[in-house]
Order: sequence, then C-alpha cells, then structure tokens
Amino acid sequence: MTRREVTRRQEVLLGLFGAAAAFGICEAVARAGIVRRSYLPPASEVVVRAVRLAGDPAFRDGIGVTLRAWALGLGLACALAVPLGLLLGAVPVVEAAARAVIEFLRPLPSVALIPLVSLLLGSGTQTEVTLIAYASLWPVLFNTVYGLGETDPLARDTLRAFGFGRLAVLLRVELPATAPFIAAGVRISAAVALILAVATEILSGFGQGLGIFIAQAQTETDGTRDVLAGVVWAGVLGLVINGVLVGAERRLFAWAQEPRPEAGTLRRSRP
Repeated sequence: MTRREVTRRQEVLLGLFGAAAAFGICEAVARAGIVRRSYLPPASEVVVRAVRLAGDPAFRDGIGVTLRAWALGLGLACALAVPLGLLLGAVPVVEAAARAVIEFLRPLPSVALIPLVSLLLGSGTQTEVTLIAYASLWPVLFNTVYGLGETDPLARDTLRAFGFGRLAVLLRVELPATAPFIAAGVRISAAVALILAVATEILSGFGQGLGIFIAQAQTETDGTRDVLAGVVWAGVLGLVINGVLVGAERRLFAWAQEPRPEAGTLRRSRP
C-alpha cells in the first residue's frame, strides 16, 4: 500500500469519526432535554425520517428536479467559463480589457440577484438555472486562466519552433496542461451549484425540488425533523457528487498528481 493510499484511508476514517461524533453529540443533547425537541430532534429520528423519505415518490421527483437544474446550470457555466478562460489566459489584451467588468460582477452574491432574475425571467427552472450558472462560472473561469498560466513554456515554445500555429499549441499543449485545473474548478463549482439550487428553491417557496420540501416543512407544526432530514439529503447529494468528481479526476489526471522532485534537487543516475 502506497503512502498516498494510506493518507486517503486516514482521511476517510477521520471523516467517519467526525460524523459519528457529531451524530452522538446531537443525539445526547436532544435526549438529555438540553434543547427542546421542537428545535433539535434526536439525530436518530432525523436519520430514520431521511431514510423513509427515499420511499416517497413525490420526494424523489423533487430530488430529480433539483439535480436537473443543478446539471443544467453547471453545464452552462462550464460551456461559458472554459472558452472564456482560455481566451482571457491566451490574450493578455482581452484579459486587461475585461478585468474591470469581471472584478465588478464576481463579488455580487447570486442569492441577492434572485429578485432581479425572477423579474426578468419569471419564476421557474430558467431563473434557477441562470443563478446556478452565474455562481458556478467563477471557479471554472479562474482555474482555467490560472492553469493556462502554469503551462510549461518550454513545451509551448518547442511546438512554435517546429512551425505549429497558435491554435495547434492551444489544443496540443495548453489545453491538456490546463485540464486538471479545469477539473478542480468544476468540482468546486459543483458544490456551489448544489447550494444555489437548494437555496433558490427555498427562497422561491413554490414548485418542486429539495429546497421546496425544506421550505414547506418550515411552515408545518414540528417540521424541524423534516427540515433536518432534507438537509441530510442535501449533504448526502453533495458527498456523492464530490466523491464521483474526485474519483474521475484521479482516474483521468493521475499523471498530474504524481510527486515531482523538489526544486534544487537532482535525480540520481543509475550506475
């Protein structure tokens, strides 16, 4: 077993230990009556309710609606961010011209744009997808620009010396070298997109989706258990999505994770 595999196993064990500790603390606090059950039900009851929700067809349909909006928004963000990032990273003049606009738009929180986008597009999937795409665009965009700047200049200059054009250098050297950075940006944006999908549904308050389930549970008597069960499902979805993307990233870009010799050291030649 390699050192990296041992480290990953330790990380998994520590994560499981942290989850078990949090579960135990919430269960003990609720059972001891330190906090009223209407505010914090026992963790075991929340988990049981979350498991039972899996058998509810209406709840599963809501999960499907949320995941569909998540996928559409994330896909739209990637389709816009990757070409734009390559353009900004490859053409310094364009990057300098667009810097002011980007720095103005980037700090705007997507949740604050919900009233404006709803007014322009109406309530529904279009508004949700637009907000998800807006929030998810920035990690992919900046990772693409950064990855393009980290491309090996020697490989780039070698192709140019052999007469390859700008597009050929981009496709043969720069894009493959930037791909791991783009994948990392997509993984970050996937989490952001899921948060925005659920938050937008909670604030809209009508329709279908996981956020709608949580919003409606808030209005019910003793609905805290359902709210927390919905939050558990949101966390499970986030863990599954992140795990799938991390696994795909390790499989596709294993070469980018190989340890490199430290600066200032020389490899020993074989006798």
